[in-house]
Amino acid sequence: MTDELIKPADLELADALSAVVRTLEPEPDVEQTVANIVQAVAATVPGTEDAGISLLESGSLKSVAPSSERVSQLDQLQHKLGEGPCVDAVFTNIVYRTSDIAADERWPKFGYAAAELGINSMLAVRLFTGKTLLGALNLYSTQPSAFDDSAEHVAGLFAAHAAVALAGSRAQAQLRNALESRDVISMAKGILMERHQVTDDQAFDLLVRASQNTNRKLHEVARWLVTGTNNAINENG
Repeated sequence: MTDELIKPADLELADALSAVVRTLEPEPDVEQTVANIVQAVAATVPGTEDAGISLLESGSLKSVAPSSERVSQLDQLQHKLGEGPCVDAVFTNIVYRTSDIAADERWPKFGYAAAELGINSMLAVRLFTGKTLLGALNLYSTQPSAFDDSAEHVAGLFAAHAAVALAGSRAQAQLRNALESRDVISMAKGILMERHQVTDDQAFDLLVRASQNTNRKLHEVARWLVTGTNNAINENG
């Protein structure tokens, strides 16, 4: 009985989506992962001509790896105006779809600007996992009524998988940055210990005080010291 409820078209969609999802392996480079997602979604969701992703970072939205300059302009305009399908998908409901953006009363300022750039339809889907709100996937089309229920369904499935890949990529990048920061701080301590004949703890205290006095992060101070020392050695060598 269950098999009878599964339509051939659904099986084809499942196979196609599975094939695309396999290309979304998380990479330490977040922007490359986003670029892979944008490229894949543009080729997968029916009606999509352009795509982009707005990432939420420290409370602000940032356009990453847009498929065209027009997408970059539209994404940034939504962020600036604080209105549009993208903004609402991140902060209000999970999915927003419009078939005639210029006539959509929900986003009067953005809708007019989008129409001026030739966009008529838009579909925005929130990117999130059980623990993290990542941003929104934004799909654009110059055609009116380009996105139907099927496109919305596919975009939702795609966004769920893409969010997991993106969250994994961010975690890898954060781990890599943490390891690099730890290494550069260790090198900076070694330089101070050798230069000033101080202990490990005293060298770390010097870095902390320099960080506080200059209002710069600890790893930035350490990297400045290591870079300056390396440059001096190269010049003298």
